[in-house]
Amino acid sequence: MTPAEAAVSTEDVLTAADVAAAAQLACLLEASAPKPGNVCPGRHFADLRYEDFLAGAVAIAAPMAQAGTRPLGQTIRLAVEATARWTQSNANLGIVLLLAPLAKAATARLRGSDPHTRGDSRLRDELRRVLAQTTVDDAREVYAAIRLASPGGLGKAESQDVADEPTTTLLGAMELAAGRDGIAREYASAYETTFMVGAPTLERARSDGLAWDDAVVETFLTLLAAGPDTHIARRGGEHIAADVSRRAAAVRRAGGVRADEGRRGIDDMDRALRGEGHIANPGTTADLTAAAIFVVLLDGGWRATPGGTDAGAQ
Repeated sequence: MTPAEAAVSTEDVLTAADVAAAAQLACLLEASAPKPGNVCPGRHFADLRYEDFLAGAVAIAAPMAQAGTRPLGQTIRLAVEATARWTQSNANLGIVLLLAPLAKAATARLRGSDPHTRGDSRLRDELRRVLAQTTVDDAREVYAAIRLASPGGLGKAESQDVADEPTTTLLGAMELAAGRDGIAREYASAYETTFMVGAPTLERARSDGLAWDDAVVETFLTLLAAGPDTHIARRGGEHIAADVSRRAAAVRRAGGVRADEGRRGIDDMDRALRGEGHIANPGTTADLTAAAIFVVLLDGGWRATPGGTDAGAQ
């Protein structure tokens, strides 16, 4: 039985400190795994280093710990502002956008819910409420956060552009952007990819005995193979994004982290994606991977040892 399949007591409610620690750990595990085309220990970009991700992970602790006490937009803005005090690079905007609603949902008091419901199902139900309750003020705060982070390849939207003042709720703005942005698509679908692809893949990998770094890489490749990365599409074009997804699928078919051929494919893929100013960096997929890690951690994934056994179980 995987951690998410275990019955959860109605008394087993995460504290704010737990949620903040899980958010930080999700960021650290994602950044530390050698995902092809991404920054990791010993592999940096000219404008973004591994240390920037470490600084971002540390910086978001306080905003995430208080996610349940303030509007969602404020949490996102405060987390981006905290990161900006420690790094000048856009290290974690996408991650913050994805983790903040989950953190707010996780800190909600879920007493009275069915203790035999999967923990991630309870989390997703609460997440739907969080997203449905967003306001125009939330959108305004998030727009300010995006302008501060100044992500590359953002472009200009015909409606509700981040350079303007929003006139719709945060969820409404994300629904308008869902066709061109993978993070916005998660908001619009109540995190369909995170809960139905990312988190289950990570849980299976851990249950099969993979260490965290390999399990994270496998999750990343699975997410990338499932659909083109919108960060690549914005910066390099849809044809490059589609080609990278096909390459990820081929590496998975070759065994990925579980086979020598797959590992060679991962190394080749990493070298290829780092060329030409790293326009083929699958940044949105990395953000989705962090969200999947966060969901698994919130559901007890850190306490489970490889092979699916709870740490300390007799």
